[in-house]
Amino acid sequence: MANIFSKIKSGLGLGAEKDVFEEADKDFVEVNPSGDEKPQLLVRTFVLEDFSDIKEVLDVLREGHVIPIINIRPIKEKDLIELKRAINKLKKTTDAIGGDIAGVGDDYIVCTPAVAKIYRARPAKKALAPEDLPEGDEA
Repeated sequence: MANIFSKIKSGLGLGAEKDVFEEADKDFVEVNPSGDEKPQLLVRTFVLEDFSDIKEVLDVLREGHVIPIINIRPIKEKDLIELKRAINKLKKTTDAIGGDIAGVGDDYIVCTPAVAKIYRARPAKKALAPEDLPEGDEA
């Protein structure tokens, strides 16, 4: 395993100079982080108290660098019709940009730009009761 990067390097026809492959042969690569780089994705929280609050969420979502986590409890307690309008607007925008949207619990919605998707666990298969089995297949 220690020479795998050297083999890749020689297979690519790279010279014998010290490079990233040789650093990786040492089982680690030193990375010097610079403080002036912006993060590629940012998770940001929002609170929807009114339908007009959706504009800021949509703007940052369209930019593609922010994953908004939206607290919908205030608007849900205030006006369900406005909540439905806001969620519909979020769905249309995330579909248009190739993103994803999902509810988290009863009070939060998460939207993602096209660079990220939301993991959804598959529901567990329900075990069949003996009475649900076809005749002759009893366990």
